[in-house]
Amino acid sequence: MPEPRWYKGNIHTHTTESDGDDTPENVVGWFRRHGYDFLVLSDHNHLTLFEYAEGRRKFKKPLLVPGEEVTLRVNEGRTAVHINAIGISRVVEPIDADGVVSTLQANVDAIVSAGGIASLNHPNFLWSFDHDDISQVTGATLLEIFNGHPATNVYGAPGKPSYEEIWDGVLSNGKAIFGVATDDSHHYKDFHPGKANPGRGWVVVRADELSSDAIVEGLASGDFYSSTGVELADLESSQESVSLRIEQQFDFIYTTSFVGRDGETLSEVNGLEASYQPRGDEGYVRATVKSSSGTAAWTQPVFLSG
Repeated sequence: MPEPRWYKGNIHTHTTESDGDDTPENVVGWFRRHGYDFLVLSDHNHLTLFEYAEGRRKFKKPLLVPGEEVTLRVNEGRTAVHINAIGISRVVEPIDADGVVSTLQANVDAIVSAGGIASLNHPNFLWSFDHDDISQVTGATLLEIFNGHPATNVYGAPGKPSYEEIWDGVLSNGKAIFGVATDDSHHYKDFHPGKANPGRGWVVVRADELSSDAIVEGLASGDFYSSTGVELADLESSQESVSLRIEQQFDFIYTTSFVGRDGETLSEVNGLEASYQPRGDEGYVRATVKSSSGTAAWTQPVFLSG
């Protein structure tokens, strides 16, 4: 059995098959040139099945995992329900079930029925749903805790929780869900902060091999971390200890915050190595690593039995 390895990928990507500004071939090429191991082409309500051309130029990366962004509006168009379907075997048609929670649930169920796992996308886009709504939904595996699209209100507002606060709200309600960082990339020809460009957020999955099944299983089991630029050299998580080691970049300074129930900071550690031994009464433990460059990484929660 080979030793597990870390594989970098993006699970929220658009092409000209929906509202992206470049073709699937060119989009895949961008991620290949930038060192990604796997990619989900998640066009709106469309299963984009791009296959590498046979012949002299055969590429093995990035591995293409089937996906779709199941997309609809409810509440007379005021509320956006967008859910990524990852590893599906067929197109998932969006279902309007009237309310936000009922629509989330109906589409999560449809994604699971199509053989995929469900990622709840950009909850603050149009301020559409929060931790109370998500906590009523069963079967969702992933939640975006960072989205690189400039219109998604990642950091919240007065009276509106940030994505990370929404995540902690769900976890504090006892609902296990894993946090993902994504590009939500649409624009590949014009790079500036007002565009939805690639390369802003990704996941790094630990798997025995680079295959669609192994990547989806790593996402489904939470064996990954999410990042906007911070790279981890090592990560071990259990009910006894959460420990990590950070790859130094330039002269950046790193701070790791270990977070528990209700988003409480349990411990902060400066430097390239950090660890925390849970007491057992903290509900869960996860880590956020922040760099002086402004980038971050997030580990997945470990629920405690105490």
